[in-house]
Amino acid sequence: MAVKIRLARRGRKKLAMYDIVIADARAPRDGKFIEKIGTYNPNTNPASINLNEDSALKWVLNGAQPTDTTRAILSYKGILLKKHLQVGVNKGAISQEIADSKFNDWKTSKDLKITGKTDGLEATKAADKAARMARETEINAARAAAIAKKNTVEEEVVAEETEAPAAEGEATTESAE
Repeated sequence: MAVKIRLARRGRKKLAMYDIVIADARAPRDGKFIEKIGTYNPNTNPASINLNEDSALKWVLNGAQPTDTTRAILSYKGILLKKHLQVGVNKGAISQEIADSKFNDWKTSKDLKITGKTDGLEATKAADKAARMARETEINAARAAAIAKKNTVEEEVVAEETEAPAAEGEATTESAE
């Protein structure tokens, strides 16, 4: 029986999430599976990947073949590197301590990259929000100035209209006397 590590789709239309599953190669995509080892959500930035790394490593070492997408996910999480190092330990090429230290160094550098990306995205988002707020403040100030100008023009017109009849009234009272 050929065993595959692949994605099983779930979620709603245009907002899919995927389960990372171990399944028989002959089973349908969303059908029967042997074990669920994680989830993958491509809708977030960066994509959210929750993976049981011990179980994934066990299956990869036992010969389960990942599909292209799951191979990329396993590589991203370091499972394939860990397999590579473990094969070297099993053959006697390196010791377990050296393999663990290499993996931990890689893992810390990978975590720093991911943290840097999320921080950069948050900074970009905050800068964009500040720029939008500044632009909105400018627009509101321009609107307020236009309204104030309109109100002063209307007040002047009303003042002129009230002064004109009063002046005419004084002229008629003076001529009547």
